[in-house]
Amino acid sequence: MKSIAFKGLRARNTFWFYIFASPWILGFLMFNLGPMIASLYLSLTNYSVLMPTRFVGLYNYQEMLKDKLLRISIWNTAYYAGLGVPLGIILALILALLLNHKDLRGRSFFRSTFYVPSIMPIVALSILWIWLLQPRYGLINTFLHFFGIKGPNWLGDPVWSKPGLILMSLTGVGGNMVIFLAALQGVPVHLYEAAELDGANWWNKFRHVTIPMISPAIFFTLIMGFIGSFQVFTQSYIMTEGGPADSTLFYVLYLYRYAFDYFKMGYASAMAWFLFIIIVTLTFVQFRLGTRWVYYGGQ
Repeated sequence: MKSIAFKGLRARNTFWFYIFASPWILGFLMFNLGPMIASLYLSLTNYSVLMPTRFVGLYNYQEMLKDKLLRISIWNTAYYAGLGVPLGIILALILALLLNHKDLRGRSFFRSTFYVPSIMPIVALSILWIWLLQPRYGLINTFLHFFGIKGPNWLGDPVWSKPGLILMSLTGVGGNMVIFLAALQGVPVHLYEAAELDGANWWNKFRHVTIPMISPAIFFTLIMGFIGSFQVFTQSYIMTEGGPADSTLFYVLYLYRYAFDYFKMGYASAMAWFLFIIIVTLTFVQFRLGTRWVYYGGQ
């Protein structure tokens, strides 16, 4: 009887899942699936808007293997994602832990303050950070000057351009901070009490109670963070235009150039599908590794 009741509950939950997900599913089928199929076909052609289209098979993909700038753009994007995503998650988690204390005065104010930058238009935020990262009069280098540190030429030096954009990305951790706050408030208090009875200190409680219980939230932000970072475009387009010396030529910016500057839509479509394969592969690997450290209640 319990087995039948469980199956009935599971079927009912599945039904309501598809009901609530149906707007997205219908939107995807109506507005996204068609363009995706079209881009897959265009990636096998020499479509360039201004010239007759001709089927060329895998030629675009073969040319990608010889493209030096493509390799540079992949490295720049991997650098940005590999350093920016973990730093963003760590900072968001620290803020969430600090703002989760009930005895902290002005919690609502601080939560709003840290969250607001994450919903600012990226164009406005990019223009603001051009001023903040200005080498002579920018606020960041002025702040460093008070401690006797000579600030770098953030956006004009190939060594510091990507760290400058990563620093800018950290202002958007408010969204992940809210997710971690919700996860922290869902950790059962009795687990902390049991750990204290066993003599656990704050680090042991954080490592063996907090992290496992909020691991689904960490996993979610990790997945979404890498997907978003591999599609970074606006910051580089507005702030550096891919420079200096192609140090901020990210993959999507390079794809944009081929599509809308050079009008080589076929090659750009091939690049888009290659990016899709990279993101799907990375996400699959993360899901496989996630089974080793992500804890879901009831499992």
